[in-house]
Amino acid sequence: MEEYKADFLAFAIESGALTFGEFTLKSGRVSPYFFNTGAFSSGASLAKLARAYSMCIDKKNLEFDMLFGPAYKGIPLVSTISVCYSSLYDRDIGFCFNRKEEKKHGEKGAIVGQKLKGNVLIIDDVISAGTSVRESVKIIEGKSACPVAVVITLDRQERGLGSETAVEEAERSLNLKVESIVSFKDIVRYLQNIGNFSSEIEALQEYHIAYGNKVSE
Repeated sequence: MEEYKADFLAFAIESGALTFGEFTLKSGRVSPYFFNTGAFSSGASLAKLARAYSMCIDKKNLEFDMLFGPAYKGIPLVSTISVCYSSLYDRDIGFCFNRKEEKKHGEKGAIVGQKLKGNVLIIDDVISAGTSVRESVKIIEGKSACPVAVVITLDRQERGLGSETAVEEAERSLNLKVESIVSFKDIVRYLQNIGNFSSEIEALQEYHIAYGNKVSE
């Protein structure tokens, strides 16, 4: 496992963003783990999250001109990632985000930040039904720009209503590559490596047998 993934998972557990137990999801499934990006709610934690995003983007060799973050969770993400990426890789990255409601006065419009243009990398926290990503693609293409990929925090690698995972469905329907900082299988491997999580690992594997792909060793 890449070092930045292990560092991110250690921090996610320490900060309470990644927790284990019994959690009823929106789908009605009872999950043995829960990931909440809202737990990254301080300057230091948001900086670490932005660093993980930035390193993931760099490792995946994504070609893009600017970042787009869908309101509301995407707003602090693109802001901090832009700062962190510029610091780590000496490249000044522009960003923008949308308003939920179009502003009718002042500068007006629904977009805040740089003008949407060129190849745009979408930053989001998770993909469940893919609604947020579809809305982002519509906004970007509406400005004659080109969405090139999506980067999220966690890929649960869990089936939706059909045989595909939410990420697989989004990739197919939108013809976009979706990358994640970590995946479900990364969580399992990390817990196996650090030890003392045998019951949690067993619960995770049982859950994934029911709702996802078999965890590879």
